[in-house]
Amino acid sequence: MKSTKKRHLNKKQNFFEKLLSLLQGASWALAIVGSASFFLSMYPLGIFLALVGAFVGALLGLFFVVLFEIAQIQVDKLKELKKHTVLLEKLTKEKE
Repeated sequence: MKSTKKRHLNKKQNFFEKLLSLLQGASWALAIVGSASFFLSMYPLGIFLALVGAFVGALLGLFFVVLFEIAQIQVDKLKELKKHTVLLEKLTKEKE
């Protein structure tokens, strides 16, 4: 019973991690496309305005990159905490 439940949780975690990775890649793509499109649309107005426009165009994508990176860090932290909990439980049982 426990192993079935554990496998189900692992599948959910694997799916969530894959989805998170996909969303990170899509965010980088959004940042690159936004930056390039703003740069090319503002280039006739001057190189300085084009660079500023490229930065503005990349902001939304970069925001999502940071957001999904924070989520990935939290997932990694949760995994480490689970490992530590298992080790501490083993040490506690050995001590008793």
